[in-house]
Amino acid sequence: MNNPSSSDRRTFLKQAAALSVFSIVPRHVLGRGFLAPSDQITIGFIGVGKQSGGLRGQFLKNDARIIAACDVDASKVTAFADAVNAHYASKTDKGTYNGCERYDDYRNLLDNKGIDAVVIVTPDHWHGVMVVQAAKAKKDIYCEKPLSLTVQEGRDMVRATRKHKRVFQTGSMQRSWNEFRQAVELVRGGYIGEIKTINVNVGGPPRPWDLDAQPVPAGVNWDAWLGPNTIARPYNSVLLPTPKDTFWGQWRNIDEFGGGGMTDWGAHMFDIAQWGLGMDESGPVDIVPPTRSDASDSSSKGLIYRYANSVEMRHQPVEGKQHCHFIGTEGEIKVARGELITTPTTLKDKIIAEGERRAYFSDNHYKNFLDAIRSRKTPICDVETGHRTATVCTIGNIAYRLKRPLRWNPAKEKFENDAEANALLSRPMRKEWAV
Repeated sequence: MNNPSSSDRRTFLKQAAALSVFSIVPRHVLGRGFLAPSDQITIGFIGVGKQSGGLRGQFLKNDARIIAACDVDASKVTAFADAVNAHYASKTDKGTYNGCERYDDYRNLLDNKGIDAVVIVTPDHWHGVMVVQAAKAKKDIYCEKPLSLTVQEGRDMVRATRKHKRVFQTGSMQRSWNEFRQAVELVRGGYIGEIKTINVNVGGPPRPWDLDAQPVPAGVNWDAWLGPNTIARPYNSVLLPTPKDTFWGQWRNIDEFGGGGMTDWGAHMFDIAQWGLGMDESGPVDIVPPTRSDASDSSSKGLIYRYANSVEMRHQPVEGKQHCHFIGTEGEIKVARGELITTPTTLKDKIIAEGERRAYFSDNHYKNFLDAIRSRKTPICDVETGHRTATVCTIGNIAYRLKRPLRWNPAKEKFENDAEANALLSRPMRKEWAV
């Protein structure tokens, strides 16, 4: 947790006590297995749309204390705060709780000295700015994947996190799931021999802007949603669904706000490939986009990444579950959510001895983050890891856009001898929000 001045802490405790009697309930009254508020890590949520509901439940389940919520849609802030307050009210015999502060500007939330960490659940085009400012505000950070919209913003996030000594967890929670950890342990342990090829099944790049203008709903600050973008786009519920809409926001499909399936599911499945290859601080060196237009030819379906060790990773969008498929000289491992298929089949249930484990062990992504805050150690999906995975997704999209092979230098994070490609590693941003 942060270590604010004693006066800041006293002020926070007084405010908390004024908000609810729950804040001063003695530990013994709360019962066994329940942390007193003074022992809990305090969390502020930035972005409280559809994705935030599951995250809220996970952090509450793991005894974090959510004390603030912020969003550009006032109705969503109200719904989120009400849910948090109802959770805490159920823990006391008073029946009421009103300790979740509500914000419409995340900068004011970052000014709250009582907050130890923030959970950033905004669209990707906001991640870079918010993470850098949260690090400067001395908040530890959980940020949803993909980490950034551009490679430059990702590197800026790493620098800010390191400079201000923050604990950072990327929301690539598959790293804390059994089937993915088992797959990586088997790959890194050499159980399928030398890795030759990896096939990754995720969607493709985003599409250009093609949405109609719609009236901005009451209580929505649309200019704040657009944030750093230099091009003003009209409101459309496809980008920002109302609370009545049942669908998920699809802003990631528009190239000004996201990277399509390449960064959506790609941030999950390319991440497992990177983890399996031990490339959490590096990446591929060549990207070759498809050159044929014949849809019946498998070579036309996706691009190829090549690593310095000669491993080829192929983006192969096909029907079925998103997956990561490792092919080695002595076997294969295909992993998807809830599914692990191995050749030979006995590898699926192979027990990896403690002394033979090659991968960071975590079976709870959220608790791992909270434990790292307490210990000040690196969590399972640190900012550098998230940045490198997002980079793989983004440079793939650049190759798709330019429709020609690119040579990538993962140490310098630049394309070699290609000014046009390098210009796409960053983006213009409104002056107020420039990182």
